[in-house]
Amino acid sequence: MTAKLTRREFGMSSVALLGSYMRPQILETEASQLVDLLYVDLHVDTPGRLLNEGLNLSESLPYTHVDIPKMRQGGLTGGFFAVSTPARSQTPLSAVKNALRITDVIVEEVARHPNDLFLASTSGDVRRASREDRVAILIGIEGGHMIDSSLEVLRQFYRLGARYMGLTHSGNTPWVGSAEYDDGPDGLTDFGRKVVREMNRLGMMVDLSHASDRAFFDAIDASNVPILNTHAACRSVSNHPRNLSDDMLKALAQNGGVLGVAYYAGMLDDKFRNRMSELREINRQKGAVRRAFAEDKRRLSEELWKLEVAGVELIGQVPLSRLVDHIEHAATAAGIDHVGVGCDYDSVGLRVPEGLEHIGKTPNLVAALRARGFSDEDVGKVMGGNVLRVMRQAEGAAE
Repeated sequence: MTAKLTRREFGMSSVALLGSYMRPQILETEASQLVDLLYVDLHVDTPGRLLNEGLNLSESLPYTHVDIPKMRQGGLTGGFFAVSTPARSQTPLSAVKNALRITDVIVEEVARHPNDLFLASTSGDVRRASREDRVAILIGIEGGHMIDSSLEVLRQFYRLGARYMGLTHSGNTPWVGSAEYDDGPDGLTDFGRKVVREMNRLGMMVDLSHASDRAFFDAIDASNVPILNTHAACRSVSNHPRNLSDDMLKALAQNGGVLGVAYYAGMLDDKFRNRMSELREINRQKGAVRRAFAEDKRRLSEELWKLEVAGVELIGQVPLSRLVDHIEHAATAAGIDHVGVGCDYDSVGLRVPEGLEHIGKTPNLVAALRARGFSDEDVGKVMGGNVLRVMRQAEGAAE
């Protein structure tokens, strides 16, 4: 059950929340929760903010989910940084160009912090980064619209370091259907199957996070190696169209793949998603803020953050236990070997479970899993072991 706060309670909690972003320690648990874990997150949306807001990863700010201090605080071993650009509001050629810009931002940001970050492209790189006390940054492409229906472009993104690609994002392509729109193909076309096979050949993992149900099953049928769903949740727990049904979870298990359970509260809890309609005025204000401070990126970030905090005052948060419900259900329906995490941080604001307001608070999730009865071995699989296994399988199948 999500609690709403009185104005006085919110005033106190927002100060505490702001402070929790700035202080290096975990409030509820100790960072030792992550000792001996290889924590690999499947979907981090920070690169778009690096580009659009002029942020840098060395600076820990109250309004960012992910930066070097918070990654260190949270014990992150490696994270897939998402290359994400709109699927419906630009031409395919513009999508390719913007994807290259974001990829460049990732590579350049890693190069600026060689003592803390490691640009990784293999499971072995992730382990090497861990041994060297650096965070492995991997690249994932969030949407097949960014290859402009070209296998040549796909191959170039692989050569630039991308190790997974979502077949679709928030919009259809000519060759695959999206879970959010029905104005394109329902499943995979013949060309879509060629894309999957080429990704298999390259050793590039297939991500079905935004795919329609039909496209999900078509892609599993077309793929010779385990697939990913990097950031979604369980439809039996919350009836969101992007979440996986139990039949989909079982098919994922038969394929050997992994679901990265997302932290976005709108996918975790039906009642919370319904309450999000109360954010309409705040969302309108966000649009006005983006226009007013388009040339002042730091002020833009600060003003948008204030509106995020106002949203928490208005509709509250989901409890951390709700995220654990989804992880537990996925482990039951698909098996513990097929569950991971895909936080979706830096694209969902504060619409995340209470206690996971940024990546530095990840030990709270580990503690909650252990409290729910997950063994240390199972926690290790969920937090990264399963993802590394799929990476190894994709690498081994490459021609």
